Amino acid sequence: MSVELVEVSKVVGSETHIRSVSMKLDPGSLNVLLGPTLSGKTSLMRLMAGLDEPTSGRVLANGRDVTGVPVRKRDVAMVYQQFINYPTLSVYENIASPLRVARRPKEEIDREVREAAELLKITDMLQRTPLELSGGQQQRTALARALVKGADLVLLDEPLANLDYKLREELREELPRVFSESGTVLVYATTEPTEALLLGGNTATLHEGAVTQFGPTLEVYRRPHDLLTAQVFSDPPMNLLKVDLQGGQVRLPDGSFVPATGLLQSLSEGAYTLGMRPHHLYLERPSDSALEVMTEVSVTEITGSESFVHVSYSAERWVVLAHGVQDLAAGDRLAVHIDPGRLFVFGPDEQLVASPAMQAAA
Repeated sequence: MSVELVEVSKVVGSETHIRSVSMKLDPGSLNVLLGPTLSGKTSLMRLMAGLDEPTSGRVLANGRDVTGVPVRKRDVAMVYQQFINYPTLSVYENIASPLRVARRPKEEIDREVREAAELLKITDMLQRTPLELSGGQQQRTALARALVKGADLVLLDEPLANLDYKLREELREELPRVFSESGTVLVYATTEPTEALLLGGNTATLHEGAVTQFGPTLEVYRRPHDLLTAQVFSDPPMNLLKVDLQGGQVRLPDGSFVPATGLLQSLSEGAYTLGMRPHHLYLERPSDSALEVMTEVSVTEITGSESFVHVSYSAERWVVLAHGVQDLAAGDRLAVHIDPGRLFVFGPDEQLVASPAMQAAA
């Protein structure tokens, strides 16, 4: 089944929750909704499911207009971060419930329940009730129920947030494969850019109810159409630097000039915003053409193999992702290097004008 949104909007009172969203989700596709909390991910999923009706626009399923058709009349499964299970039923019966409603044969029900339980690592819990389970185990029960339902559209709203790291990694790999084999349209909401990259498929970046870009995940990551999309798809946030290009030179905010090299040397004169992902700022000079600026350390977060060094430069606040343990104190002066071949360059209208991916394709 395909799902298509045509200029869908949702207004509640004076607030606009969804702003004229149009996109098509193909059968068997994995589609990630990526955005911060309150960006509209859950609202958009509820419109897809039929839990809410759009204020304007249409929702199509296989080309048929299902706008206003309630969820009970659609073949949809949805799992929220805040899991929902039947508290008086065993885990086995929770998982089996959609199959019993569909009047499937007893042997088929048993096989599918046990296969889903094995995948979700809850086989030894099938006779327990949800109240006897941990939060992560209850979430896995809800996921297993969505899995066996075999719905045409499966909506997962931050479904792995309550699970431990190892199981999250396993399910990120397994869930897309399992659902795609049946031709199911899978929609997965997350606040984490890293999770979107791990899942692959397609990604829609959301900001204040609007989809800023939709396409293959790596394409959106490597070629964000605009600054807003680049910021949504960066965690820690993308570092920004406003500059002017004048006569082959880059004028920095402190008034100094450096040669325009790398992606900058082919651009016309004018004002630009440079975007730098944290792992594309360096404490050691990566090349002879790298730009060096002096910053002041605000705080250092040490994770073990890496350190997030927060620095200030002019009016900007940056995060540098550096390898190893960096023993830096607040107030330290620190040279930070910018690789001109790793920049995302945005024009005055905040549209992307140059990026490493664009240079590679040229």
